[in-house]
Amino acid sequence: MVDELKLPKWLQWSQRIQAIAQSGMQYTTNPFDLERYRELSCIAAAMMAEKTGAVYDDVKVIFDEQSGYATPKLDIRGVVLKREKILLVRELMDSGLWTLPGGWVDINEPPSKAVERELREEAGVITRAKRILAIYDRNLHGHPPYPFHAYKIFFECELIAEATPDPIETADPTYFSVCDLPELSLPRVTPQEIKRMFELVKDPLHPTEFD
Repeated sequence: MVDELKLPKWLQWSQRIQAIAQSGMQYTTNPFDLERYRELSCIAAAMMAEKTGAVYDDVKVIFDEQSGYATPKLDIRGVVLKREKILLVRELMDSGLWTLPGGWVDINEPPSKAVERELREEAGVITRAKRILAIYDRNLHGHPPYPFHAYKIFFECELIAEATPDPIETADPTYFSVCDLPELSLPRVTPQEIKRMFELVKDPLHPTEFD
């Protein structure tokens, strides 16, 4: 399923340069080195903007907001199946395209509690995180380019009860069959990932997939 050759070299380089710059600015006390790390961050932003068509200043603002030692970000997604259908929500920040409920894990929040919270807020369902189906490197699974390196954790979640959604960024929680998926928000989830989640849920003895 994973093909490292599909990861563009420019994306690897820009992410790596930005990580070096961010970590360097955190620890250096030398003003000359600090200026060099700032220049590296500018180069990384320029590479990202050039290849994605984004505005350089917008990318630079995102990079400048990061601080501390650079590590991969953590994205969790909840997998809830009911009658052979999977729960998806519309992502309002991505033109109403569909995704598995989820998002970034907050500081001091266990991943299992994060996915249960996201499902409650975005889809109006009360769930229990049951097992980790997969931990994927975002770079290796067909997602569009993204400024930062991220890991995606897919949790199988047991449906306990329906509730009222309290969405801010999502809408229209709906169950879909694997052969009738809507247009997806590819920065968040791909058709291949959803189809794989169906397969993993149906195999309770399958070990957690990773990378």
